[in-house]
Parts: sequence; C-alpha cells; structure tokens
Amino acid sequence: MAEHTFKLPDIGEGIAEAELSDWLVKVGDVVREDDVICEVTTDKATVEIPAAVSGKVTWLGGKAGEVMAIGSDLIRIETDESVEIVAQPEPEVATAPEPEAKAEAAPAPVEPAKPAAPRRPAPSPAMPLARNASGRPLAAPSVRGRARELGIDLRQLRGTGPAGRILHEDLDDFLAHGPDTRGGGGLVRRTGTEEKRVTGVRRKIAERMALAKQRIPHFSIIEEVEVEALEELRAKLNQRFGADRGKLTMLPFLLRALSEAVVDHPEINAHYDDEAGVITRFEALHCGIATQTDTGLMVPVLAHAEARTLWDTAREIKRLSDAARERRIGPESLSGSTLTVTSLGPLGALATTPIINHPEVAIVGVNKMVVRPVWDGQAFVPRRMMNLSCSFDHRVVDGYVAAEFVAKVKSLLETPAMLFMEWRDE
Repeated sequence: MAEHTFKLPDIGEGIAEAELSDWLVKVGDVVREDDVICEVTTDKATVEIPAAVSGKVTWLGGKAGEVMAIGSDLIRIETDESVEIVAQPEPEVATAPEPEAKAEAAPAPVEPAKPAAPRRPAPSPAMPLARNASGRPLAAPSVRGRARELGIDLRQLRGTGPAGRILHEDLDDFLAHGPDTRGGGGLVRRTGTEEKRVTGVRRKIAERMALAKQRIPHFSIIEEVEVEALEELRAKLNQRFGADRGKLTMLPFLLRALSEAVVDHPEINAHYDDEAGVITRFEALHCGIATQTDTGLMVPVLAHAEARTLWDTAREIKRLSDAARERRIGPESLSGSTLTVTSLGPLGALATTPIINHPEVAIVGVNKMVVRPVWDGQAFVPRRMMNLSCSFDHRVVDGYVAAEFVAKVKSLLETPAMLFMEWRDE
C-alpha cells in the first residue's frame, strides 16, 4: 500500500496561483489514471487536471473557490492491489460452431426475447437536481466518461445515488427506457432553493464585467442594416463553393467589413490604458469572438482578420468556438483581442447594449435578422434587415467618430461588392 501526494501542476503562462473551481471527485472515490479529478481556473482559461495514478482518493487539498499556489498539495491517492478498479466489460460476441460437413445444420432455436428490466424507482420530486460548484450534474469521472462515449447529456438525468449523484445504473436505465418523465400530473408548488458559489470562469466573467462598467463610460449606437444583397451573395457562394470550402455565415462578412472600417477609423481598433493614460492603436485586427459555453462566456481571438479570406475566417471561427465549448482552448487563444464581436444568433433580439471587453474601446453586437417592410419610393417591399448594436468608450471615442464608423460598416454590408475592392482613395 502506498499513498501518493500530487501537487497543483504548473499550467504555463508564468502563473503563480490558480483558483480551484470544481472537484469532480470526493474522498473515498476510486479513480483511474487520467480521469479528470478537478478543474482550476486562471485569468486565461479553465484547465482540467487528470489523475496521475489509479487508486482511492484519501484527501483533497482545498475547497471549490479557493485560490491555491502552483506546487501546493492538491490531492492524495492511495494505490494498492486491493483497490479494485471496476471496468466496463467489453461486449462478448457469440460465434456459432461451424456445422459438420456431412450433416446439414439444424436451425438454431429462437430464444424468447427477454423482458426489459423495469424502470428504477423514481427519485423524490422534492429532491433538487444535484449540481456541483460549476453547475454540472454530480457524477463520478467514470460515469462522465461513459456518458460521453454514449452521447448522453447528463443534464437529462436525475440521479438516484446519494445527494442525487448520477450512477452507472442511471445511465443503464436511460438507455433502456429513455428520459424519465414520471413525476405526476397537475401543477405542483415549487419550493426548492439553490445556493451556488460564483467560482471559476463565472467569477472571472463577473470581475471583468464589473471592471468594464465601473471604469468605462459606455454609449451605444444601434443602426439598422439592409442585408438583402449580402444574403443573396452568401447563398450563391455557399451553393457554389460550400461543399468544398464549407458554409459561410454572416460573421466572416462582418469581420471583413470591420477590417476595412478600422483602416479609416483607427481610434476604434485600440486599447486604452486608463491608469497610464495611453491609447494604443493597432493596424492588425485581432477580433475577439464572444462564445457562450457551458461554463460561461469566453472570448477566443481570431488573429489578423484583415489578412484572411472569407472561408479562412469561417473555418477559424468554427475551430476557436468548438475548442472553447469543448474546453480544449489554450490561454494563448484567449488574449490579445483589439476589437470584439458578440452575437446571440437567432436569439439576438432587436437591439442590445453590449459591454466593452476591457481594455478595448469598442464592441460590435449582431442582432437577429428579420424581414421587415421597407419603402422603396413606390411601395413597401419585404427586405431582410439586421440591427448592429455597437458600444464605445466615451473617454477616447467621440460620438461623431463612432457614428461615422458604424455608417461605414453599414455601407459595406449593404453594398457587399465593396468588401472585395482592393483600391483606396489617395
């Protein structure tokens, strides 16, 4: 028998400490090597920490929400031959014996179908859904891993284990019977409450949003853009090239328009260090793409948007967004943005007032596209319209300059041929 103490590893970027945002194991759990045991959060990203050995957890080095120094004791795991690691058995494939050559094989008797196992007893409706500090369902790492392999979203399950923990038996029940819709008919009073600590990515988001609103005097401009011509062009490009190059969304066209607009308005593509009193303007457009994930809002950075084709931009947006949602993104892809774009897609409402990503001085919000009647001089005609909601730092961006910038972006989107012109006025 041996007990191993493992320390919080150095996760790069010269970081001296990290927040222990969530434990995925508890004392007494049996873990496998490489099972995720906890999540830690830095200023840059959330990182999953795997177990270095297989064994039983005997001690945890802190509670969710605590800040720990790199190199401090994180977890102790006892390894011993007596610690049984239960593996999921591989399905056995039955093979029939080869028939004898001189006799014709008799047909195998058909076994009667086994009745499906009865559904497990339903948990008490009064029991709230069990969640850990980051809002994820409570389940052992082995259960999480099996659920991923089976493609089961644990949020669909109500666990029957202690404190509502999801068990392997609950996965089996889901596979056999589907979601548990039991719970009685009629309207039921809801009396439960839930306290949730603000930790990890959510705490970082809260801190950054508070900083931005406290220190940046925002003002917003909301402009209506007709995107009929742009949508026709996008449909034709997707029809002709989509199979080989991938489908284009609205965002690559918007990033192309922003790349053009900031050349004439460099004060928009900038950082403001309000403590030093210095504005830094950037020639390159490193565009932050606000992305909603299970753990909160993340802003991966698409570098050098000005030097990319539409399809290159589309592929990079997808790569970054997928990596952020799947928590595979590195800290290097979450910093260095000079201007941020945020979009709620079909849920984007008619107008929003986005908060600037400090220390940037502007943010561009994309609202949903709708068909509206537009007067063309003779009659009302249906046109696809979309609002842009842009916020600016009034300390360094004047209202007139912001209005010019928004008008430039509007003009480029409404006349998409201009996005591909390579000449400029002298």
